[in-house]
Amino acid sequence: MVQAAQIHGGITFQVSQQVAGQSVRPDQVPPFLGRFRNRRREIGRLDGLLGAGSGGSDAVRQVVIKALPGMGKTALVCRWAESAQDAFPDGQLFVDFGSRRHGAGADVSGALAMCLRALGVSDAFMPSSLEERANELRSRTAGKRLLIVLGDVSQPAQVRPLVPKGRGSVLLATSHRDLRDLVLDGAEVLPLEPMGEESGLELLADFAGRAIAPAERPLAERLVALCGGLPVALRVLGSRLARNRRLTFGALVAELDDENRRLKGMNDGGEHSVSAVLGLAYRELPPAEAQVYRLLGWLPGRTFDAGTAAAALGTAVEQVGPLLDGLVDASLLSEEGSDRYRFHDLVRLHAREQAEREEPEGARRAVLERVTTHFLALTALADRAIREERLRIADLSELLSRAEDPFAGEGGPPPLDWLAAERDSIMAVLREASRAELHELVWPLGESFTVLFLHRRDVRAWWESLELAIASAVALGETDGEARLRSLLSRPLLDLDEDERAKGELELAEQRAQSSDRAVLRASVAEFSGRYWDRHDPARAIEAYRRSLALNMEAGEKRGAAIAAFFLGRAQDAAREHHAALATLEKAHADLLALDEADERMAARVQAALGAVHEHLGNDQEAAVRLRQAAATLNALGAGHYEGETLVRLAELLERTGGDPVAVRECVARASGIWEEIGHPQAARLQDWLTRLDG
Repeated sequence: MVQAAQIHGGITFQVSQQVAGQSVRPDQVPPFLGRFRNRRREIGRLDGLLGAGSGGSDAVRQVVIKALPGMGKTALVCRWAESAQDAFPDGQLFVDFGSRRHGAGADVSGALAMCLRALGVSDAFMPSSLEERANELRSRTAGKRLLIVLGDVSQPAQVRPLVPKGRGSVLLATSHRDLRDLVLDGAEVLPLEPMGEESGLELLADFAGRAIAPAERPLAERLVALCGGLPVALRVLGSRLARNRRLTFGALVAELDDENRRLKGMNDGGEHSVSAVLGLAYRELPPAEAQVYRLLGWLPGRTFDAGTAAAALGTAVEQVGPLLDGLVDASLLSEEGSDRYRFHDLVRLHAREQAEREEPEGARRAVLERVTTHFLALTALADRAIREERLRIADLSELLSRAEDPFAGEGGPPPLDWLAAERDSIMAVLREASRAELHELVWPLGESFTVLFLHRRDVRAWWESLELAIASAVALGETDGEARLRSLLSRPLLDLDEDERAKGELELAEQRAQSSDRAVLRASVAEFSGRYWDRHDPARAIEAYRRSLALNMEAGEKRGAAIAAFFLGRAQDAAREHHAALATLEKAHADLLALDEADERMAARVQAALGAVHEHLGNDQEAAVRLRQAAATLNALGAGHYEGETLVRLAELLERTGGDPVAVRECVARASGIWEEIGHPQAARLQDWLTRLDG
């Protein structure tokens, strides 16, 4: 408040009524504009932590809201401060360190001066040093209940001098940094996660200025997914839709589905841009962390571990760990469980954008080659850890002699579990490496990777991985590798009832294998051909399996011969040569268990086949015993696909012979769960069966 006073002599001057020590009630937190979406959990947690709903507690509380840039931290703070006015009768102070950091006067002393002015200290009485200003703030806030909001804090030193002293006061800071040292001071950390689908749709509609029609909803949902729940991205897209009424949801989806155009499309032509928001955090990184950020943007896949990061950078794991920690602290990388990391999709694209600008030509290919080699070595080691005795065409002895084997010895990860966990990453590596024409790495990786699908069926991923591997083998003229891969491809094709495609692949495999000097390869192709003929001509299947058995024996491959005998016995059973099948399968079972490394998984499959033969011979009780034994072993070995098949056979037998209905239902329910999980084409049939059993 300013007053004018008339002084003798005709001189007019102004005297401020705001003098040192006068009490004022500041209200500086910016108003929240627009409709607030979601964040009810976070608002509730703030109310609970700070006691705002019940008038507050006596303690001075500190809360840090930590999140990726553009996640809506400021909106949350402004909205909550607005709702919590009554909890802070002496006012609310606000300092934006982000704007100060990128402008003039970014020092903490200047921030203290701002707060002190709001509390009635004029410049004439402003203490000169930081320590004196901090002391003055504590004096001015003693006995007051205040909210102090600090925006975009980057280090604990910006917070500590600004903590108020009045009971019930709260200091609320937002940051994309970790600020973990403040936890030691008693601060609470409230992480802010991406918005869910419904809230994202509401926010998109708000910024677009119109409701989303039912016909548009699937496209709008896709836009929310492309934004990864990042409010700033939703704001930009909504703004674009509002500014350009001819722009449709479909056109926007088509534009943003292309990763190379996505970040450019998330710029509304005004003051908002996803790249600009993320760029603020990127520019704060130390040089070493900034380079790691850029190079990791080129990683295929969504998640990675420290070993993969080290491979991408061409360095040791122990050296990359602190750099990854720095990116996590900056909220540019998130941790997912033990030693696993993930980029938000838009952050990954931003990192890649910076890499394309700043890294030298050829750097991307070098990263991809190192990462593909890394996964090839680990996948090959996992393959060998699962079973050493297996036909492999690619010679990886030199590579594996230099690789550390994480699956050897105690404490290593189970190789099948590791392969399953890394499946999506390996698929992404295969795709990227194939596009980059790293053929000498792609086809051996596809061959090694097939071990996962032999144990845990995912037929479409198996199909794709083999298609990529075959293309690389053809490009290199690797005819033995091509024969092996094409014969393997017949398996997922048959699982998907693509019989003619499978037949064509097997014919090409036989042509390539004819000139090979590897009898064991010719034996394997003959075995896979028999699998096709099992469906179409039992006599030709028996012929193919006999040929495979003879070639395996010629090559001295005991396991291969036993497996060929297994398939031969099944074909004999299908041809109603039940007694011959019984003898063939009993010998195959004994031979598999007599190997230097007993093959219990294949032996269990033989046991299941023996159960089928006994059923055909009318020995229903013996058949049930064999099938139960096989299912139990396959379950213990994690061979879900084959366990499911065995349980279905057992359930059919029990139901036909009037067995225990409870046992029938247990078998069908277990098999249904397995087939549903692996995407088995017959999963719906088992669901129908369960429905019938339940009446």
